[in-house]
Amino acid sequence: MAHPAPPTTPLGRFVNEIEETMIALLLAGMTLITFANVVLRYGYNTGLIWGLEAVTFLFAWLVLFGVSYAVKVTAHLGVDAVINLFSPPVRRIIALAAATVCLAYAFLLLKGAWDYWANFANLPQTTGKWFPTGFEEMKRSSFRGWYEVIDIPLPEWLRWIEPIMNEGEAYEKIPRFIPYAILPFGMALLLFRFVQATVRLANGTAQSLIVSHEAEEDVEAVKHMNEGN
Repeated sequence: MAHPAPPTTPLGRFVNEIEETMIALLLAGMTLITFANVVLRYGYNTGLIWGLEAVTFLFAWLVLFGVSYAVKVTAHLGVDAVINLFSPPVRRIIALAAATVCLAYAFLLLKGAWDYWANFANLPQTTGKWFPTGFEEMKRSSFRGWYEVIDIPLPEWLRWIEPIMNEGEAYEKIPRFIPYAILPFGMALLLFRFVQATVRLANGTAQSLIVSHEAEEDVEAVKHMNEGN
């Protein structure tokens, strides 16, 4: 797999640290909760009622962080059999066109993610069908911050959000806007990574958005190993 050079800008380093740290923490959290549930179930005939839902949310966060991280390390799969029939200048134009489509797609995903999450966060959705032309006017009847998840209880240290998001009413479970926040955040990261990739294509430091020919390289490596035997 191709590995681009380390980010040189402060913003690039900051985003890189967020992605790699969160992916490690999410994997660790999923492993610990699952392991604890197995021990409790088979050792003590009990378990964490909220464990399955928590692991589900952690996995969703992992996937959405992974989507943007895979753009960074060019791990998304693609087919270049037809593209390779053209000359390098034409391939570069095609790659830039593909990057433009990816930017538009990521932008639409970000708009849709914000509009979905805003329902649960007492925030206005964007107006406009494709391009955001502003924000809708919010009325108290439109607030959905009281929606809770099914099993995960609200930690005591999060009680401060109740007067802000739930008009002082107590939450029994964590409100949905917390786990759902990964939707706009993850799509913003994806858009940022596609902007980076497009810049690399434009200045000639990258040739494609997709993975390198890792499979062919592995086949060649195995072939050389067999020839050595």
